[in-house]
Amino acid sequence: MSNIRPKSIGLDFGTSNSAVTCVDATGVARLATFSSPAGTTETFPSILHFEREVENGMPSLRAHAGAAAIERYLSHDSPGRLIRSLKAYLADRSFEGTSLYGRHLTLADLIAAFLRKLLEAATATIGPIPQRVVVGRPVNFSNERSESANSFAQAQLLKAVQACGFEHVVFEYEPVAAAYSYEQTLRRDELILVGDFGGGTSDFSLLPVGPGAARDASGERVILGNEGVAIAGDAFDRQIVRHLVAPALGFGTEYQAAPDKTLPVPNWPYAGLEQWHSLSLLNRPKVLQILERLRPLALAPAALEAFAYFVSADLGFKLHESVKALKTALSQDPVATFDFHCGPATISRTVARAEFEQWIQQELDAIGGSVDRLLATTGVRSEDIDHVFLTGGSAFVPSVRRLFAERFGAQKIAGGREFTSVATGLALRAARG
Repeated sequence: MSNIRPKSIGLDFGTSNSAVTCVDATGVARLATFSSPAGTTETFPSILHFEREVENGMPSLRAHAGAAAIERYLSHDSPGRLIRSLKAYLADRSFEGTSLYGRHLTLADLIAAFLRKLLEAATATIGPIPQRVVVGRPVNFSNERSESANSFAQAQLLKAVQACGFEHVVFEYEPVAAAYSYEQTLRRDELILVGDFGGGTSDFSLLPVGPGAARDASGERVILGNEGVAIAGDAFDRQIVRHLVAPALGFGTEYQAAPDKTLPVPNWPYAGLEQWHSLSLLNRPKVLQILERLRPLALAPAALEAFAYFVSADLGFKLHESVKALKTALSQDPVATFDFHCGPATISRTVARAEFEQWIQQELDAIGGSVDRLLATTGVRSEDIDHVFLTGGSAFVPSVRRLFAERFGAQKIAGGREFTSVATGLALRAARG
């Protein structure tokens, strides 16, 4: 495929994974493939690993991305910094960047560094990268759900994409892109609801699709409505950490502040523990100092010792893998076991799917509320919708699928290529010019 030379590409920059696509000369959408220790994949982990090197006597930063970043992090050959879930920061006006070995990098710098590595790896299968790109974006980048927040976030993403050399950048809603992918399977027109569940956002679009689907006067696709919330897979992970991991590391415990007075251990370090994009910020002197100061006073000193070990050993990625394994297992079986080893503490517990569903009920309610708002604002009845196309990793969570089955009927639920349908749709959108 290296001789395709596409005129434009689709870029799906995700919270957890990313993908690059193009349309070949026959009109077929092709996904770039990537090498990893697990074999060839169609997605590229949205992870960066920075290492400090010395070249000609001068310190410099070397960036690794995707599977290579994970390999470098796990190898421990040299000290480095693992950064993940960059997309989650896009709407955060308070995040001005981070310092890496004395060098300040903005969020746009970090995302651009990741995208360059992603695009470099993609050239092996789709050839030279053109100067035109269609980039996926969520309906709402944050739970603020305001135009100003979305404009701010998109401007930051645009700056990072342009830093990669693209001269023509088009943005498309991720669920609309998924609709392009679903449409390829149709021989008749349908009215569909698309639910796209990423790592950080759940987005919904309502639109007609098919060979004769309605277009406006300029030839653009008619979209009846869009909705979304900044709640998805990472929010489900957060509840697992909150209920299984944080208590074993001292969350909710107390320390002896005076002979006759106890106080709760501060909660703020545990907030960072629950969010993947904040884990790298835990390994700071301030966090380790407070844990060291409280440990001799703690009523549960072993738990704080385990938390200090977690921070100093930089076990965030391993925690993520354990949480992901539990969530995947509970999507397949009614009961699964969570295992995580953290130095002096070993967390092992059997979890029932029903228990997990109780933990995420608030998130499920927010997702359902977003769908209900979309129907209310468009005036479309659930019985008027032909199919509900669900895509993204959390589309596999049984309680998520049940939420849609209860509203629209199980027979209307459709899926397929849940991890790449958005990327495929972006390529099809890019081919339209």
